[in-house]
Amino acid sequence: MVNSKIKILLKNLGPGLLFASMAIGTSHLVLSTKAGAQYGWVMVIPIILANFFKYPFFEYGIRYTNVTNKSLIEGYLRRGKTYLWLYAFITLVTTFTILAALYVVTAGLFINLFDFKEASIGITALILFFLISTLLIIGRYRFLEISLKYIISILFIALFVTTLLVIFKGPVEKVNEFRAPAIFNEASILFLIGLIGWMPTAVEASSWLSLWSLEKYKLEKSKPTLREALQEFNSGYVMTAVLAVFFLIIGWLTLYGTQTELSSNATVFADQVVNLFTTHIGQWAYVFIAISAFATMFSTCMTAHDAISRVSIDIIGHLSNKKKTLNNKKYYALAVVVLATINFAVISVFGANMGFLVALATFISFVFAPIVGYMNLKNVMSHDLPKQFRPRAGMRLLTYAGMLFLSFFAIYYCWMLWV
Repeated sequence: MVNSKIKILLKNLGPGLLFASMAIGTSHLVLSTKAGAQYGWVMVIPIILANFFKYPFFEYGIRYTNVTNKSLIEGYLRRGKTYLWLYAFITLVTTFTILAALYVVTAGLFINLFDFKEASIGITALILFFLISTLLIIGRYRFLEISLKYIISILFIALFVTTLLVIFKGPVEKVNEFRAPAIFNEASILFLIGLIGWMPTAVEASSWLSLWSLEKYKLEKSKPTLREALQEFNSGYVMTAVLAVFFLIIGWLTLYGTQTELSSNATVFADQVVNLFTTHIGQWAYVFIAISAFATMFSTCMTAHDAISRVSIDIIGHLSNKKKTLNNKKYYALAVVVLATINFAVISVFGANMGFLVALATFISFVFAPIVGYMNLKNVMSHDLPKQFRPRAGMRLLTYAGMLFLSFFAIYYCWMLWV
C-alpha cells in the first residue's frame, strides 16, 4: 500500500517539483541565510508563518486547473476582464525585476565557482541568458522536470548534511561588543516585509503552477486525481519550507553575533555563502558545495524564465482572443528570447546591485499578494468547480487569514515609505 502511494507520487512529480526549484532561489539562498545571520533563530517564526498563510493561494492553482482543465489566468478572465488586466499589470512589472535579480545572483555564483574574478556580471548574465534560453527552447517542460529531479535531490542532501554538521559544531563565538539587533526598528521591519513577501515565493506564481500542470497533463495525455495532484504539490511545498529553515540555521549558527555583513554585491555574496558551507564541512567540499549552490540558482532561473514566458503568452492570448494561435512552440521561443533581452537590459542598467533589484521585486510582489490571493479564491469558489471540489471551510478561513496577514504588512510597508 505504501509502495503504491510512493509510485503514484513519483509518477505525478512535476508542478510541485518545479515550484520547489523556483522557490528555493533568492528567497532561500539570499533572504533566509541573511535572516539567520543578522537576527538569529527568531526569524524562523516569520518564515513558518509566511509558508503557512500563503499555502492556500498556491494550492488553488493546482485545484482549479486539475478540476477545470483551465489555467488560473483563464479563470481570471471568466471572472471579468478587470481581473485579467490587473494580473497582466502585475506580471508586466515583475517581469522587469524577478528574472533580473535571479540572473544577477546566478552570475555571481558562476564567477565565484570558476574563479573568473575579472568577469563582469553583465557579460556572465548574458551567457546564462543565452544558455538557458537555448535549453528551454529545445527541451521545454520535459527537460525541466527530468533535470530538476536530480538537482533538487543533490541540493537537499547537501543542505541536510551541512545543517547537521553546523548544529553538531554549535554556534560561532560572538564578538565581545555584540548586541542583538532590534527587530522592530524601521530597517528590521523593512527586511521582515521583504522576507515574508518572497517566502516561499511571490503569490502570483500560483498561476505558474497552473500552467505547469496543464503542460504535464498534455504531455502525459492523462491527469491525476485532485487528491494525487495535491499530494504531489504538498511534497514540493513542504520541501521548500524545510530548506528555508536549513538556510536560516546555517546563517544563524555560522554568522550571528560575528557582525559579519552579507554583501549586496552578487559576486561577494556568492563567495560568502559558499564559504559558510566549506568552513563546517572542509575545504575539500568547496567544489561540491559551489556546484550545488550554482545548480540551485541555475534551476531557479530556468523555472522562472519558463513560467513567465508561459504566463505572458497565456495573458496575451486571452486578451487578444488568439489563445489557440499563440499556443505553439514558435511563440514560446519568441517569449523566452524577448524576456531574456528585456532582463539583460535591466541588469546592464543596474549592474551588480542585487540588493536594489531584490528589494524592488519583493515590494511589488508583496503589495499585490492579497489581491492575487483574493482573485484565486474567487476562481475556486466559482461555478467553474462543482461544490465537492471547492475548498472546505477550514481552507477558506485560512485564506482570509492569509489575506489579512499579508494586507497588514503591505499597508504598514506603504505607510513607512510614505512617512
